[in-house]
Amino acid sequence: MRIDAHQHFWHYDPADYGWIDDSMAMLRGDFLPAQLQQEIEEVGIDGVVSVQARQSLAETHWLLEQAAAHPFVKGVVGWVPLVDRDVREQLGTLANCHTLKGIRHVVQDEPDDRFLLRDDFNRGVDALADFGLAYDLLIFERHLPHAVAFVDRHPNQIFILDHLAKPLARDHQLEPWASNIHKLAEHENVFCKLSGLVTEADWQNWTELDLTIYWEVILHAFGPRRIMFGSDWPVCLLAANYRSWYELCMRFTSSLSHEERDRIFGGTAIDAYQLTTDDLHLATDKACELS
Repeated sequence: MRIDAHQHFWHYDPADYGWIDDSMAMLRGDFLPAQLQQEIEEVGIDGVVSVQARQSLAETHWLLEQAAAHPFVKGVVGWVPLVDRDVREQLGTLANCHTLKGIRHVVQDEPDDRFLLRDDFNRGVDALADFGLAYDLLIFERHLPHAVAFVDRHPNQIFILDHLAKPLARDHQLEPWASNIHKLAEHENVFCKLSGLVTEADWQNWTELDLTIYWEVILHAFGPRRIMFGSDWPVCLLAANYRSWYELCMRFTSSLSHEERDRIFGGTAIDAYQLTTDDLHLATDKACELS
């Protein structure tokens, strides 16, 4: 089973997607399952994990509805207000949907660079393991030292680092990102998505070599067992189409064994997001009760 572990859907509304600025004008439209299904079928991807793109319970519910209606959506990473006192109650309601596999907060947009260390946020993250949910880390490279301290507080929680922590690829800068990545990777409960890298480089002028140096750091730090392929579609379209990014990742991994590539293009995501046999193989209605 080949899995794209990171993509987004949305009905575009400028009020809801203010992060899509003028430089991203091509993303100001609807990106829905039928469009993505064509892309993944062309390269042989069997299923996807759909990730939140705005911080709203309404969007989380909508993504779960998309998973119920489209069997190729194997899991959802949604959003809940982790800082709220009643977060366990909200997670309990969402847990009725077995396609909810993880939670993400857009930490990169928080004005406080130390947001990951807030006590109320950490209390919310403490609840996730009780519901069998992973936590996706969306941060910039400058947040990595705080991310290491944050992960230290949750040794039994599965963490999945999105977009390699967004290294400064446009500036061809490796340090201190590379050293901090190795520190984070020392935690065996942290996984990493091979996603989002192309949009951290120069959108119009990036080269394969520009990106390979970051891939090599990630491979050395995490190893194939803890790396998973993700497209970041449709955001990737700012710099590369789906097939181009997929084929580049295939070239990144061309020197690995068949088993190692299977981990990166499916097995790691299946383990980290606890995708079950039902998630992977049953093309049945996955509707659930949400109140």
